[in-house]
Amino acid sequence: MSFHARLLRDTAAERGGLVAIPIIQGCLRGEVSRDSYLAFLTQAYHHVRHTVPLLQACRERVGSSRPAWLTDALDEYVEEERGHDEWILDDIAACGGDKEAVRHGTPGHATEVMVAYAYDTIARGNPLGFFGMVHVLEGTSVSLALMAADRIQVNLRLPDAAFSYLRSHGTLDQEHTAHFELLMDRLDDRADQDAIVHAARAFYRLYGDVFRSLPLPRIVASGVQPTAQAA
Repeated sequence: MSFHARLLRDTAAERGGLVAIPIIQGCLRGEVSRDSYLAFLTQAYHHVRHTVPLLQACRERVGSSRPAWLTDALDEYVEEERGHDEWILDDIAACGGDKEAVRHGTPGHATEVMVAYAYDTIARGNPLGFFGMVHVLEGTSVSLALMAADRIQVNLRLPDAAFSYLRSHGTLDQEHTAHFELLMDRLDDRADQDAIVHAARAFYRLYGDVFRSLPLPRIVASGVQPTAQAA
């Protein structure tokens, strides 16, 4: 079994737990509110803005202790991820939100804890554990982002400009996950593999906490099935 296949197998329960969260299931049924979507984008901004610094910290910690193909891959990730946080702020503005208030605001507790765990993994643990976060966030994006964007837009009647992050990231992450699978299958050190599986399990729970912290649309919170537009 390849390592990527093992990673999927060994984190299947945690992935299922994330997808089962009420606000995600509600969104996939088209039950969503503008407040929930804005809250999602706000928390997304506060963790995505750390993606490049986290990759750079991982790259620095790895240093020359790993083969050049791995450090080259981290350098490529850094360049590809630059500016994605600005997409989110533009989406917030297109929804009628205050993007400057979000930019200068603070993250929710769940987001802050998830980001802190990522920095801690790199600083104190095996830095390659950070790939566990990459696996969770990009894998979730591929599975849900494009579908969610369509459902949210139909129900909230928002412009295309409000979905650049979900749609662009969902498409880009399809490419990234294919590249990620090849990258993971080149890692042959069991300690590195175990560190990534361990971190991925943790990040599924931590990312789930971010979703659980979002305000539920009324119809999802009450369990009442919608009979008209959900907003």
